[in-house]
Amino acid sequence: MKITAIKVGKVRIPLKKPFKTALRTVYAAEDIVVKVITDEGVIGFGSAAPTAVITGDTQGAIVAAIWDCIAPKIIGMEADRLEELMAALDGAAVHNTSAKAAVDIALYDLFGKIHGLPVYKLFGGYRREVTTDLTISVNSPEEMVQDALEAVAAGYSELKIKVGTDAELDIRRVKAVRQAVGPAVKIRLDANQGWKPKEAVRTIRRMEDLGLAIELVEQPVAAQDLEGLKFVTDHVETDILADEAVSGPADAFRILAMRAADLINIKLMKAGGLHNALKICHLAETMGVECMMGCMLESKIGITAAASFAAAKKNITRADLDAAVLLAEDPVLGGVAFDQNRILLPEAPGFGVEDVKGWQEI
Repeated sequence: MKITAIKVGKVRIPLKKPFKTALRTVYAAEDIVVKVITDEGVIGFGSAAPTAVITGDTQGAIVAAIWDCIAPKIIGMEADRLEELMAALDGAAVHNTSAKAAVDIALYDLFGKIHGLPVYKLFGGYRREVTTDLTISVNSPEEMVQDALEAVAAGYSELKIKVGTDAELDIRRVKAVRQAVGPAVKIRLDANQGWKPKEAVRTIRRMEDLGLAIELVEQPVAAQDLEGLKFVTDHVETDILADEAVSGPADAFRILAMRAADLINIKLMKAGGLHNALKICHLAETMGVECMMGCMLESKIGITAAASFAAAKKNITRADLDAAVLLAEDPVLGGVAFDQNRILLPEAPGFGVEDVKGWQEI
């Protein structure tokens, strides 16, 4: 079975409410959706979320990388020669991780469909479902409290609170949320590179002294500042999660070798897809470091791929895969199902994705 065509399109999905972080404010998810098609009519679906402030990838850049660099390498290859396909994908261009992730996801979907196997079982099948947190956007303390209470009422026992815009105000935000939701709810913080190293240490220590029981703090300092990340990790009791600092296996190796973070966040758009996510996961496991599976603001295709990998691997002990829940509508037919904070994996081959409503070919 040969790959005969790669089609690229886009889909725009409005959010239920604006998504606000220290880096950006977003009102809609704008996914690039890829279809890898074989001569026997089997289709693999993949997607990419343009996130220029993190990956550097825009919609135009993703489309151009797929058309100009990746598609010419992939078309004509055997669809079930997965390792050979991944080598061709890796060698098609440097960087361009979101474009690579879209095609990587589509190739794994295709492989699973050809062999009649759900991708989460292909990678190991450790679990059949994943529990996710829900993100609370950075706003006034009062608005964040309201959002947190709504999340808990909807069945979420883990909240990821966006901070990083103002350290003093961040403390008030977190304190207000903790008082509102009580001690049983897990609170994770995501500073999105918003603090300086010493500022991060002061802020996290004050939260520790206040007894706010923060489970972890995600990427407190600039992505390129690995020494600063290590400084924070070494000087607080709270676990530090590396996110933007980890774009691929080489970054993960450096952070693990330095012991610059306590945990590693894997995101398919940063890693370049599942093939490299597997390398990151195994590197971390070898060093005794657990992983979280994260996501960008993306459609259910990307969330299904990420959840499939998270379910498959024992060393992925946390998940931040709430993006599809934040969307006002779901154009993806098939894929994962949601039951409050539980993500249920499809038993259909591949990722179980059948089609995407509103997909506009480019």
